[in-house]
Amino acid sequence: MSPILEGTGLSMRYGDLRVLTGVDFAVAEGEAVGIVGPNGAGKTTLLNVLAGAVRPTAGTVRFAGREVTRTRPDQRCRMGVGRAFQVPRPFGGMTVLENVVVAAGYGAGLSGATLNRTAADVLDECGLAELANRRAESLGLLHRKRLELARCLATGPRVVLLDEIGAGLTDAEAAELVAAIRQIRVRDVAIVWIEHIVHVLVQVVDRLVCMDTGRVIADGEPQAVLGDAVVIDAYLGKAAS
Repeated sequence: MSPILEGTGLSMRYGDLRVLTGVDFAVAEGEAVGIVGPNGAGKTTLLNVLAGAVRPTAGTVRFAGREVTRTRPDQRCRMGVGRAFQVPRPFGGMTVLENVVVAAGYGAGLSGATLNRTAADVLDECGLAELANRRAESLGLLHRKRLELARCLATGPRVVLLDEIGAGLTDAEAAELVAAIRQIRVRDVAIVWIEHIVHVLVQVVDRLVCMDTGRVIADGEPQAVLGDAVVIDAYLGKAAS
């Protein structure tokens, strides 16, 4: 299966600091890939490069067969690369519905009846329909995370990039979020998800990638990766120490 989003030979340096070194990464249409690794492994930098937030020092990024290495994040969003961040920052002074309408209008270029219908559908899908007229800043953390996901989906993505969206949630809240993310898969949308809550991640993803010191050290079926001695030493062992 051809990849929908692919990075080849990705390297990133800030002065003498190497953050990524020759990383190859790909996700196929409809596939869900989890990324794990210790702090400082380069996970978020990889997501930033795939989203267009930073330009790699070396390497190329391709989306749907087209090179997009120098394409801005807003342009990639219009193409179909959506992103949800670890810390939700909804537009203050606006309702939940208005936040999603902005995403659908500017991120997907929708207008009129299509815009309103898309916003309503996404709110329903993310369990926010009853909160549509609430001010976004009044939401609790779980509903803010749901809104972050809703704004991402409203842009009509073919790939969704999730950066530790489960951070700060209780186990019960994380389970609710997993259910919402599973719904994305019904759309046949590809997912790339960085998460430290591994037991949550493996409930959703088809494949797991482990990074350490800016490199991919394992890539494969989730349980096989988690049982890899190199991964245990680099990530799970450190996490337990």
